[in-house]
Amino acid sequence: MSIGAVVRRIRAYGGQFLLLGVLTVVITLLISGVPRITNRLTEQGLREHMAQQLPARRDITYTIGSDAGSSVPSNASAGQNRLDVLQEAMPDHVRPAVSERWYVADGPVGRLTGPDLKRNNLLVELGLRAMPAVPEAATMVDGRWPAEDVARDEPTQIALSADTARKLDLRVGSKLQLALPESKVPSVPVIVVGIFAPNDPSDGVWDSLPQLLRAAEPLGDGQPFIAVGLTTIGALDHRAAEGVWLTHSWRYRVNGDALDAGRLDLTIDELQRLEQTAPTGLQVVQGVDVPLREFRDALASARTLLAVIAAGVFATLAGLVLLAAGLAARRRRGEFALLRARGGGSTTVARRTLAESLLVTVPAAAVGWLLGTLVPGAPDPTVPYAAAATVLIALALPVAALATSGGAGRRDLVRLRPSARRLTLEASLLVLAGLAVVLLRRRGLTLGEVDPLLVAVPVLLAAAVAVLALRAYPWPLQLVSRLAARARGSVAFLGTARAGRAVVSAPLVVVVLAIATAGFCAVVSSGIEASRDRAASERIPGDALVTGDRLAPDTADALSRLSGVRAVAALATEPGQRPARTKVGLDAGINQVSVLAVDAPALARVGEAAGREATIPPAMLAETGDGPLPALVSPAVATDLARAGLDGSAFLSLQGQRYEFRVADTAESFPLVTPGTERFVVLPLQALPDRPTVAVPTGFVVAGDGLDTEALRRTGDEGQQRYQRGGVVSGGERPRGAEVQTWAASRQEIGEGGANGLLAFGFASGAAGGTVLGLLAIAFTVLAGARARGQVLSRLRTLGLSRRQWRGLLLVELTPLVGVAVFTGAFVGALLPLLLTPLLGLSAFTSGMPVRVAFEPGLVVAVVALGALALAFAVAIEALNNRRLRLGEVLRLGEES
Repeated sequence: MSIGAVVRRIRAYGGQFLLLGVLTVVITLLISGVPRITNRLTEQGLREHMAQQLPARRDITYTIGSDAGSSVPSNASAGQNRLDVLQEAMPDHVRPAVSERWYVADGPVGRLTGPDLKRNNLLVELGLRAMPAVPEAATMVDGRWPAEDVARDEPTQIALSADTARKLDLRVGSKLQLALPESKVPSVPVIVVGIFAPNDPSDGVWDSLPQLLRAAEPLGDGQPFIAVGLTTIGALDHRAAEGVWLTHSWRYRVNGDALDAGRLDLTIDELQRLEQTAPTGLQVVQGVDVPLREFRDALASARTLLAVIAAGVFATLAGLVLLAAGLAARRRRGEFALLRARGGGSTTVARRTLAESLLVTVPAAAVGWLLGTLVPGAPDPTVPYAAAATVLIALALPVAALATSGGAGRRDLVRLRPSARRLTLEASLLVLAGLAVVLLRRRGLTLGEVDPLLVAVPVLLAAAVAVLALRAYPWPLQLVSRLAARARGSVAFLGTARAGRAVVSAPLVVVVLAIATAGFCAVVSSGIEASRDRAASERIPGDALVTGDRLAPDTADALSRLSGVRAVAALATEPGQRPARTKVGLDAGINQVSVLAVDAPALARVGEAAGREATIPPAMLAETGDGPLPALVSPAVATDLARAGLDGSAFLSLQGQRYEFRVADTAESFPLVTPGTERFVVLPLQALPDRPTVAVPTGFVVAGDGLDTEALRRTGDEGQQRYQRGGVVSGGERPRGAEVQTWAASRQEIGEGGANGLLAFGFASGAAGGTVLGLLAIAFTVLAGARARGQVLSRLRTLGLSRRQWRGLLLVELTPLVGVAVFTGAFVGALLPLLLTPLLGLSAFTSGMPVRVAFEPGLVVAVVALGALALAFAVAIEALNNRRLRLGEVLRLGEES
């Protein structure tokens, strides 16, 4: 068997081998390229996730006081030298991830005095800090940096941030005295030699506490400003030599770019062991393992979901390969029969087709693999999988050739009854699919691992439902055919009769599997998006949330006057309160709860105006009431109150006043309660009884269109100032301004970062791939019966069937087949999420909100549109095939084309 003969046969059947080669390229391209894409998206997601974290969750901090384990004060110079030593001692997977590091030496906070402070009657406490990294991260506005070589008996030189200097009304040249309270160390003179401004306020160098850039405002009358002055290592060494105890900290920032997403478990374990392996006397504080653990859980869920999608896509491709091989073998049935008639055996046919298949699939697999290597991203060791796939594809044609019978009977005129073997196989498939579903639901699965059972369930379920559809759909068609036989015209009768006798089981299963994969992606994606909307609405049940320390009650009217605002609801929060038995505060022996008081009727109006209605117990909507306040409590609190016999009457403190409440209803969560809070009590703010001190709002929920965030923030700040200055004794400026959070920003935050990019890629590729492969499978379904339909149409055309009637007959025959395939696939796609969603851990992508799969009218519209597209595609394929076959020639005796 020469290569030339093999090449000639490939050229003779070029279309069939081209299809087999294209499928090979696609499969090996996916095997080679998809892992690269997932690895790239995983690394990108890890970087984004770490970049979104607060400094406390990105830093590893070693701290030590000079009195820890030693009676001799250590100096700052020795502490600075340990910056390299501590990093070198870190575990192997943690040390390379450190991108920035800072050493900080702090002296104790002392009382600062001087003429400039006395002039403004300011009370100030100052701490001295040495931080060698600051000069590179700041610009000197006035003066110079403190000098390192200052004699011990000279004043300590300090530099202040521009904000601190402004608040304290200090300038370059200000002379001060710093005295440590309850210390035998004499006060030391301090002089301001420089005022600096940060180059980038978000730089990690400024994250040390207390803040170096900003002086903390007094919390009340008689309270001091808290400020930090920057000095030198040498100046703190002088203080240490005088007997002042210093505090040292070495802070290392972990960069997400340097972390290996494939070794998250090892990194997390090493981070948790840092506290045990820290040098003697050092305390280690790190929160890096928390975001890494969150990302790992989300990544495990995403990979599990991707495994389900990949199983559907690859199973569909495998089915298409089998269909292509079967179609090629049927077209060459006469050739194989002639080979056997000339003395060839089954091995002859197998060798011939295997040589042809290898000559096509091996180069195609190499091309697909090389194209996959061009995809950016880290590779995975997938060469064995690509080689195995190539071998299986190459064997598909020989197996199909051996399974093809040599006869050419008239199969278009009789109804083929399934054999006992086939019925047994189908019944076994149904039982196996049912057992697999039950076993998966009972056993569960380990997220992040490719579970064979999880991979098999979608394929088995799609095949089982397709078999049921195949057995069921001819019955209504036969009834319609009988009714059409009594009517005038032959198109409807012939079309329904032929559709009822169609035998396309294998192509239909592939279509169902492809459409089910696309439907699964669409349904789960829609469920996740809806759950993210609910999660954002739990945080902000309106369009914006304005929060502060305490805001004047008339802030609600001020917010209502802003442009676009349609509704406003007040709220007050106070965490860490213990329920009491009596008004005087007799403890009830119940753990602490978070208290939320909200204007329930106003919140209902806000939710309605924003399109996010909150479920509020009717009892809480009353404006006033007698007796205990009706409260909504979490199940854990309700259980504790019932056990203590206080579900009908208990007391809680809110802003210094105790209020009696009763349990009106229970709920796992409530809008404005921090997600994940298991112990909370919600009180009706509008129904609070009169007290000497009225409960003041700490925030407002706003609903409206085109809200101006800056105007909301400014109005909140003004409300805080009015409250602060509205009492008998006016306080100072609040330490923080009002904060504004919008629903849109919260929703965007939930849907971005982490492994969401990987999840979006899985949904997009699964939906698009399933749709395209489904259309391709429909083309195979059409081509599987093209010869028989061509013969019938040719005979009918010779009997006078017009071109218009021919098209109508084709449409009537193909509509049931395509409709059953598409809608069965859509049904399986909607059924799979109901079975698998509780097992996939998708709440990692919805901020803890459970994902519920619900009916979406848009999905029905999409299915109908897909069915129409599939039908048009099927009719076009049939028309092209009939034009290529030239219907007038298929009636020739023995023609099998």
